[in-house]
Amino acid sequence: MGTTQLESVPEPKYWHLKTVLSEALDSEFSVGEILPNERDLAARFGVARATLRQALEQLELEGRLQRRRGVGTTVAPPRVGVAVGGEQHTWPGTADDAWHPVDCVQAVPPAAVADALGGDRDEPVHTVRRSRVSHGQPVAAELLYVPASSVPDLTAIDAPSGPARARAVLRELQRLDLEGQERAVELGSARADDAKELDRLPGAPVLVVTTRFVAAGGTAALSVATYRADTCRLTFGDSGRVEIHHGPERKAS
Repeated sequence: MGTTQLESVPEPKYWHLKTVLSEALDSEFSVGEILPNERDLAARFGVARATLRQALEQLELEGRLQRRRGVGTTVAPPRVGVAVGGEQHTWPGTADDAWHPVDCVQAVPPAAVADALGGDRDEPVHTVRRSRVSHGQPVAAELLYVPASSVPDLTAIDAPSGPARARAVLRELQRLDLEGQERAVELGSARADDAKELDRLPGAPVLVVTTRFVAAGGTAALSVATYRADTCRLTFGDSGRVEIHHGPERKAS
């Protein structure tokens, strides 16, 4: 980062500084690299530390920076694509699935989930917990609700508990003929359990993606995935591979 004195501009000084910093992030820093401390950055750019903090906070909100406890402020990785459109329908747990199974328990789901599954509110279902990681950082957590009727051949002997049971549920689910899936996306706030898993503070903005998997004319499974809003972007269409970055050195795919 070279020394740059900010000239008088009609926009707030911190906003102009944010633009300058964003360009520097693209040209001079790599993903995960730690930024210099606030005192050095403020001196290089000729601004007050309060102005610098405003710019850094804005870049963090936009997902360009991450503040990691015990590490400092680092350059964030590119946003993870969250596909919400397109004609391609696949079961969770397929070979190209980016999610990692963490655990699986049988428990009574929330009332709204039970209603969406079309079952009795007091009937336990397989609840698969999965996580998604990018560049070593958690970006999403998922709860996949699967009624016992969707995986009738699952046995406790084959998969007693933990990730092994989660994989077994996913494997049995894929035996069904997937007829379609429906997705809904809404902006929400991280609950305490989600915040802990995503390394965010409770109340941090998140994207909640609910997916209903349809087989045999009914709901075979329901996924509720919570994404960090600062690390993800919505994609539409079949491929979801269009990417627009901030700097000239990065190419769109």
